[in-house]
Amino acid sequence: MPGVNSAVPTDPAAPRLAAIPEGTRDVLPPEWAQREAIRAQLSACFSRWGYRGVEVPALEYAAPQHPQDALAFKLIDSGGQVLALRSEFTTAVGRLARTRFPQGPYPLRLQYSGRLWLRALSSELGRLREFNQLGVELLGVATPASDAELLHLAAAALDAVGVGAQLEVGYPGYVDAVLEDAGLHGPARAALHDAVDRKSGADVELLAGQFSLDADTRRTLHALTDLYGGPEVLDAAEALAGGERAREAVAHLRVVAARYGGPLLFDLGVSRRYGYYTGLTFRAYAAGINQPVLGGGRYALDGGALPGAGFALGLERLMRALAPSLPPEPEVVLALDLTAAQVARAQGLYAELAWTDDEAQLRAFCAARGIERWVSSGPAGAEFTAVNA
Repeated sequence: MPGVNSAVPTDPAAPRLAAIPEGTRDVLPPEWAQREAIRAQLSACFSRWGYRGVEVPALEYAAPQHPQDALAFKLIDSGGQVLALRSEFTTAVGRLARTRFPQGPYPLRLQYSGRLWLRALSSELGRLREFNQLGVELLGVATPASDAELLHLAAAALDAVGVGAQLEVGYPGYVDAVLEDAGLHGPARAALHDAVDRKSGADVELLAGQFSLDADTRRTLHALTDLYGGPEVLDAAEALAGGERAREAVAHLRVVAARYGGPLLFDLGVSRRYGYYTGLTFRAYAAGINQPVLGGGRYALDGGALPGAGFALGLERLMRALAPSLPPEPEVVLALDLTAAQVARAQGLYAELAWTDDEAQLRAFCAARGIERWVSSGPAGAEFTAVNA
């Protein structure tokens, strides 16, 4: 991805650039302006749905139970306390909700935006370790209606920024319930969660042999990897559901889908991060990008005392999805005086002020900057002139 840090040249004769850490990048104009416009569009969309903005610290106390503890950047403050750079937002927003809104009122709707840091991140977008997310959290309720609300909001957010993406819905607990019904526990269950999530029939077969699974169980496991598609997937999932927990998961998805009313894809083989999510999950993919531009789901805080659900959008991934359709910056002109600059800006142009009366110097700057017109105040008002006229 343009702007991602690469190795500093080792040739002594080559110009030496100031190094930045691997996985970080500089953001240059006009990308900065485009990113800020996307932030504003998404924030306005969330606000219209009643999600109020909050900001949480970039520094947190390190904790072994944090879902990203193993990947977080850690440091020690002057008092010897181990701190961590913020690595995901849900835990931080949940902490804010518990301490700042102990009485609610619930449901509590919050939105956030900011940077995250991870020591390692495998990604097709340059293996970024410092990246940006925007998202929402809906706290204090756990109903099909609240799940459907988040699907509607996710679709509205993507529409607000002009990203065409298909929502895919999953339910990690369904896979776990089917594995439990098949009598799988311990290491076998954990390993098969991963194999099913990756839809790897070869790994499923390998693990089935390793754990001496019978033919019926093998067929069930292979069927789980194929549970992807439209509403017909729910019928297939219901046929595989042998126990109450699995049947309840399918029933919940049917109610949510009916309340949402729009097109959905179902991935009932998804079981990633089962221990984190407690219910429905969803994500959205844009054309040409292998990782989701949006993802989220239902979880529980405080050991289940505070239910929550939400989603986040990756700003860098959104930028890549939008790159072919982003409009150019407005024309930039060079204003020879303040009054002319104000006129140009009132017309929707960007105006930079001249800093000297040396015309040759101004022409050279315009050529380097790509500015084709300058504007000055005259007897008839602001006058625009081609720089090379």
